[in-house]
Amino acid sequence: MNIFKIEIENFRLLKEFSIDLEKELSLVIGKNNTGKTSILTALEKFLNQQDKNKFLFYDFNTEFKQELDTLIISPETIQEDDYSPIGIKLKLFIEYFEEDNLSNISKIMMDLDPENNVVVLGFEYILGYSDYKHLKSEYKEFEVNEKKKVQKEENYRIKTFFDYLNHRQADYFKSKKYSFGFNKNTKEVEGSNFIDIDKENISIKEILNFKYISAKRDVTNREIDKTLSTQTSKIYKRTEASEEQNNIIEDFKDQLSETDTQLSSIYSSLFSETIDKIKLFGGIKPNESEIEIISTLQHRELLEGNTTVVYKHDEKNKLPEYNNGLGYMNLISMIFEIEILVQEFKRKKDEEPADINLLFIEEPEAHTHPQMQYIFIKNIKNLLKEGIKREDGANRKLQYIISTHSSHIAADSDFNDIKYLKKDSDNVIVTKNLKDLEKEYGEEERNFRFLKQYLTLNRAELFFADKAIFIEGDTERILLPAIMRKIDQELPENPLLSQNISIVEVGAHSQIFETFIEFIGIEKSLIITDIDSFYKKPVFESDGITQKKYETTGNPIFEQVKCAASDTEAKYTSNNSLKFFHDRKVELNYFKNLHFDLKILSKNGDGGWHSDKEGNLLVLYQQEEADYHARSFEDSFFHINKDFITNSDNSFQSLKPTYIEKYNNDEIDVFEFSEKAVIKKLSLAIEILLNSKTDENNKEFSNWKIPEYIKDGLVWLKQD
Repeated sequence: MNIFKIEIENFRLLKEFSIDLEKELSLVIGKNNTGKTSILTALEKFLNQQDKNKFLFYDFNTEFKQELDTLIISPETIQEDDYSPIGIKLKLFIEYFEEDNLSNISKIMMDLDPENNVVVLGFEYILGYSDYKHLKSEYKEFEVNEKKKVQKEENYRIKTFFDYLNHRQADYFKSKKYSFGFNKNTKEVEGSNFIDIDKENISIKEILNFKYISAKRDVTNREIDKTLSTQTSKIYKRTEASEEQNNIIEDFKDQLSETDTQLSSIYSSLFSETIDKIKLFGGIKPNESEIEIISTLQHRELLEGNTTVVYKHDEKNKLPEYNNGLGYMNLISMIFEIEILVQEFKRKKDEEPADINLLFIEEPEAHTHPQMQYIFIKNIKNLLKEGIKREDGANRKLQYIISTHSSHIAADSDFNDIKYLKKDSDNVIVTKNLKDLEKEYGEEERNFRFLKQYLTLNRAELFFADKAIFIEGDTERILLPAIMRKIDQELPENPLLSQNISIVEVGAHSQIFETFIEFIGIEKSLIITDIDSFYKKPVFESDGITQKKYETTGNPIFEQVKCAASDTEAKYTSNNSLKFFHDRKVELNYFKNLHFDLKILSKNGDGGWHSDKEGNLLVLYQQEEADYHARSFEDSFFHINKDFITNSDNSFQSLKPTYIEKYNNDEIDVFEFSEKAVIKKLSLAIEILLNSKTDENNKEFSNWKIPEYIKDGLVWLKQD
């Protein structure tokens, strides 16, 4: 038995929200303010109803508040038959199976059809019809009184409907619990078919138990802090005693009994004067009301405040818990807290665990470095896989949700466990199941496998980026932050380095990511690639230079010859990304003559891409600059930075010295230099930075220029 879907309406950021849950772990990821905490808070307020969890006016979704404002202020009064109760709503979709014990859930089943194994629990904080009428009439009276106050006090600010409801919403909105019917054919909830759980006095605590670990944890490393030590006593108090543990506890009690005898003797002497003074007061009869102070150590209470967690530094030194870093303390505290909650899920011996036990862990990455985050997500499934396992055989599964904005946790998670939260164009929070992404790739299953492996191994930060830059190789990857810095110095408004931009090295495979960036809704993406110009040359037989080679079909065989895009012989591009985004075009002149606005793209309804100056994807490549059209990044950079490369004051071990000299003396052109001079591209990029200088105006990297196509792309990307 498990929850397979949660729906939330009108709660904070969640207007009409739905999220699917896995049977064990559901990893909820997303950028800040995408509703992760709202999910937790809605579950807490509905499932653990306490005074501290009462709904407040600020819990209402912003759009819902406007709808409510219009509804109440309207001069028209809706008739009861036309009115549907409105408010904050939570629905939990539960599926059960033949092997489950159905004794508890049978009380709320709406359909006895064996093929319909779904129960929908509904929790609502709603404005019923009678309360709607009361609110409408009482607010009218409030408005009249407010207008009277203005007449008496000239500068009085009339209170709005929101002001009124902020203090009075609890008078009109009421909590309700239902079990709704579920149509197995349409997969829809039947809102008119329900059991009123409150009216029928049905308890759901045997069906569902919800607990959570908040991101706002108590862990600090102040000297007064004993969070971990306090948790040890909680673990002991809640631990179900096995036969082995019972034997240990009995030994513990025997030792305490002997200690009680010794301490009682000491107490008799220690408090003798105080007891004698008490005897001086009247009303105390000898041998009848005399007091005595004895030792009554209790094994559970003894651990309260008397256990201390220490870190073993070496054989001779044990350090207090606060001497360690917050990361380790947070991780250990979280494991302790999980152990405490698992014990609470088990309940007492005379109580059965609930059928569904749901644990929510919020932002486990707090205070922890990346390696520790990897370790956490790798081990959490092993820690919780046994679920709720008791000595008496009453066992239940544990279903758990982890919310995070850690790319390191996302990178080391099972792809199919991930639920991605994002805001759409109307600021509505929507959920994407990453396991559904495979369907988006359709027949391109190979591309999906590549993406899945790449994201989990390398670039999970894409999930949390507002914008993305896809580049080809090492040179661009190392130089791009410096290039962005140069642009920010020149155009300081809305700096690139202050934006949430992810840089992803994809080689010549940027097209593989197009479905993904569309799926998760990255605001803007820039692909920086090479034009990869070439011409075709016939292949000749090895025994001569005049005899061409032919295919079996009779067609001559050609080979591709790299060349600069400005070469008169250059006719084609071999770049797969350019061909993909431009309808398989290969003619070089098409790309050379393409206006900047036509390089900005939007996705078609049929899955292709088309030019659109309002689009969110820009694909750029080398363009003509200073009377030359380069083929690659290196080609372009060397052309506009010849003085920087050939300057004898600069040291480039990554370039062959003989070719630097030839290039400086114009014995070879820039294309030949870019093809033959580079020993290692990674070293070249590092040496460009090492040879960079800051000018008299304190501008960094001032002694080299940015290729124009890269600058144009980054200027476009930096704009909102």
